[in-house]
Amino acid sequence: MPSVADQTSLDKFLNEKCRSGNFSLHEAHYVFNCIIQRQPTPPISSFNKLFAALVKNKHNDDAISLFKRFNSTGLLPDLITFNILLNCLCNVSRARDGLCREGRIIKATCLFKKMKAFGCRPDVVTYGTIINGLCRTRNTSAALKLHEEMVKGNGEIGVFCEPDIVSYNMLIDGLCKDGLLEKAKELFSEMTSRGINPNVVSYTSLIHGLCCWGKWEEAKDLIVEMMDQQVQANVVTFSVIMDEFCKKGNIIIANELLELMVERGVKPNTITYNTLIDGICKNGKIDKANELLELMIQRGVNPNTVTYNTLIDGFCKNGKIEKANELLKLMIQRGVNPNTVTYSPLIDELCKNGKIDKANELLELMSQRGVNLNTVTYNILIDSFCLVGRIDDARELFDAMTNKGCRHDVFSYSIMINGYCKNRKLEEAISLYKEMISVGVMPNVTTYTTMLRGFFQVGMITHAKKMFGDMRLNNVAPNEYTYNTLIGGIETYNCLLHGLCKTGRLEFACKLFHKLAQEGLLPNVFTYNIIINGFCKEGQLKEANDLLSNMEEKGYAPNVITYNTLMHKFLHNDEATKVVELLHVMVERNIMLDASTASIVINLLLKNEEYCECLNWLPSFSTQEST
Repeated sequence: MPSVADQTSLDKFLNEKCRSGNFSLHEAHYVFNCIIQRQPTPPISSFNKLFAALVKNKHNDDAISLFKRFNSTGLLPDLITFNILLNCLCNVSRARDGLCREGRIIKATCLFKKMKAFGCRPDVVTYGTIINGLCRTRNTSAALKLHEEMVKGNGEIGVFCEPDIVSYNMLIDGLCKDGLLEKAKELFSEMTSRGINPNVVSYTSLIHGLCCWGKWEEAKDLIVEMMDQQVQANVVTFSVIMDEFCKKGNIIIANELLELMVERGVKPNTITYNTLIDGICKNGKIDKANELLELMIQRGVNPNTVTYNTLIDGFCKNGKIEKANELLKLMIQRGVNPNTVTYSPLIDELCKNGKIDKANELLELMSQRGVNLNTVTYNILIDSFCLVGRIDDARELFDAMTNKGCRHDVFSYSIMINGYCKNRKLEEAISLYKEMISVGVMPNVTTYTTMLRGFFQVGMITHAKKMFGDMRLNNVAPNEYTYNTLIGGIETYNCLLHGLCKTGRLEFACKLFHKLAQEGLLPNVFTYNIIINGFCKEGQLKEANDLLSNMEEKGYAPNVITYNTLMHKFLHNDEATKVVELLHVMVERNIMLDASTASIVINLLLKNEEYCECLNWLPSFSTQEST
């Protein structure tokens, strides 16, 4: 353990190990335990360096835990402490569960409001951190409100701060992602009027937003403006923007952007060309994409495997199998090695054209060239053999997979089982079904539905009932096709009800809903949710609430979607008491809350802080644990 017997040795640890991040979590806890007991207490800066190092090394939970211990001793945090902790709470990974992210933002907001009690005035970093957290969790309206309080010096905190480019960029990006383009453009103008020059991040966020929402000409004009203002976009920026144009099918502007790059001295790279080639292929203009391949070679940019794979796939999808084969030969001549992705569309297209033997020969060629064969490629060919009734050839290829080092997956088994069932070879299908379970490949809904259909076709009703029981026992949820196979049923009605409600034909949907029992089909919770949602959208909250009571009376348990649908509408109608009542019911019934529930709670608190008690009903981030 590091020696921190005096302030000098402590400073050495903090300035050397913590700054570099070269310390263990055990060491950090040891040092904290030493210094928190020392008399006199080390300066707050010592604690801040330790907290900051933990956050930098992504030990966020440990930083929060140590801060709680620090706070419990009566030691007072300063502005830097608050900024470190807020950053820790707001920058929670996007990979985390949505409810957890929302919970941390609530904690951060509570901590932010406590700063005043500790005599700490938030600065632009503080505001920027909270704004970033709110934007990352799609609470953009709350972030915008906080920005306005910051620039006007009003609101609960009441501290004026001059915003910087970082806070503007985060807000502009958040607004664009929510489709609030006009407000984003207002902020962009406000930024320049305050003497803050937009940088490449500012322009890229706004341009990307304009592209996402189909404002092509505005996006193009802004790109030109960015370059005229000497804000130098690099090849990555251009590639990202070009990708958005291509995704939306606006190939003309994407191509113009490529030429603008060259004109302004930004050299496109392989990724740039690949992006445009992919966009052109998806637009069905495969010959134009091939011309671009030649152009990139002329300009000294080397195509890679992805370039050729995209074009080969494009030729195959356009039915130009000979062109695809020619390009494959050219690719090999130019020293670019094909991979599994290169061959898969060729095999798929040959199979679709009934040239299964040619496809099989290509599979052998892949093996000879040392290309790793994958399960997907085999599955394509096996499925093709099954479709034309060549079940023995399919089985031969199925068995050959393991010799080539390819493991059968659930799709391999399902394809073969389907082939056997269609050919009424149920004994072979049953044998394969048992084999897949014995080797640890669990059947999915397609496997079970295929077996059920096969049993019904030959009148093996007892086997079908047992198979459906196995399906439920293994927690595989039946889908529409399963239900249609079994009872012709309830899922079909659910789809129909959803369509009627979506198109505003709620009255007819209700009549159909009441006829379910007459048809011998019992509604499920999803059926009720469809009608409740329809009532809410039409503003018929009384009817929606009555239906909730009706479903409970008939023994159907509402789920989180049922409650969220009602609470969202009650909140929209400023009926906060109803929202709180439903939250209370959810907690009493141990219904698992989700990110949508947390978002409703946030909006409830924004409307009226007296409902802070609701946080105690959210076990994953209750106020009792908040910092």
